[in-house]
Amino acid sequence: MKLWKSRPLLILLAVLGLFISCFFLLKPRIPDPPNTVNSIQEFETYLNELVDSGVPQGLSLAVVKDEEIVYNKGFGWADRPRKIKATGQSIYHWWSCTKIVTAIAILQLQEKNLLNINDTATQYLPFFEVSHPTDENTPVTILQLLNHSSGLSDPGLKIMKWIHHENEPPLNQTRFLKKVFPDFANLLFEPGEYTQYSNVGYMALGAIVEQASGQSYEDYVREFVLQPLQMRSTDFLYTKTMEPHEAAGGHPLIDAWTPIIPYLAGSFIREITDNHIWFKRIYTDQTAPTALLGSVEDAARLLIAYINGGELDGKRILSKESIDVMTYAGYVKAKVDDPELYRRQGLGWQVYKDGDRLMVKHEGGGLGFSTVLQLYPEEKLGFILFTNDYKCQGWRIVNLASRLKW
Repeated sequence: MKLWKSRPLLILLAVLGLFISCFFLLKPRIPDPPNTVNSIQEFETYLNELVDSGVPQGLSLAVVKDEEIVYNKGFGWADRPRKIKATGQSIYHWWSCTKIVTAIAILQLQEKNLLNINDTATQYLPFFEVSHPTDENTPVTILQLLNHSSGLSDPGLKIMKWIHHENEPPLNQTRFLKKVFPDFANLLFEPGEYTQYSNVGYMALGAIVEQASGQSYEDYVREFVLQPLQMRSTDFLYTKTMEPHEAAGGHPLIDAWTPIIPYLAGSFIREITDNHIWFKRIYTDQTAPTALLGSVEDAARLLIAYINGGELDGKRILSKESIDVMTYAGYVKAKVDDPELYRRQGLGWQVYKDGDRLMVKHEGGGLGFSTVLQLYPEEKLGFILFTNDYKCQGWRIVNLASRLKW
């Protein structure tokens, strides 16, 4: 009788065991990067092994040194079901690497005397009313939004729902922020106390760009960043120029995150083939933190201008003084600071010490894509890695590349 009563439990355990076994058997085997590589050929061998594993399906990497693109190449598939190979011109979501362009836009507006980064956010956004955790009531400044020391919380997984299809109307950043801001108005800490990442803070910066410039955030960036740098394959919408090179976002079917994808973005699933989920086009509602689309080749032009003191081909997007401020000023520590692991938050950039090398970087990740911008300003050396898989640990690839002589 006891055996009969326990049989459903035994069946359940057997099914669960079978599921776990299948999960580990079918889960993609992602090769670990070598400790070091001695040549670009060795490095490319690893990249080919990586895309052959399927995570990511495709990637594109550009390297800039001084005033040149010294490397620009794709590996694997930009869109495997449609037989589109990844190249240096493939179009990916930038996701949070967009924040670097937003920081540049803010510093441009300061140079035009349309704002000052020490101004309070409420000077431009009257609805920016926050509740403080203490009696200090320190006002939030633009600088604190830039270096994530405002005290604003982050949406977390909720941000995965802030997306829309291409046939749906885009959202105005200021109106969208005004709508959702009350949910984030309780500050976690007093402004300037320490740093904690917040996409809402960069939504606020996008709204400030709109109020200070009198243009939409998107139009301002197009006119004063993308067009001067001739970034013709980068935009907030897929253009006719970009469409032939479009990479499709992907995700491995056998993965711990897969069960929640139908809930978060079920209507964005295009197809499932070869144990991989492929997504339709995705547009984000939080424009200033995450919305750019483009190629590593275009992003390389941005980094060349940056390491060249704000200028490329006679077109200046920032003064050298503003570049220096963005690179070296406004550093803030995290609440728990590890003295052995130097990590600071700067204006847009996250700041590290890579041995005795100063490194500034930003990573991006969201549904279907992951990205890295990594710069060694003292060496005038930069790396741009875009992939069409959120699971790819791009920083490991870029760190390996940074050990080579370019």
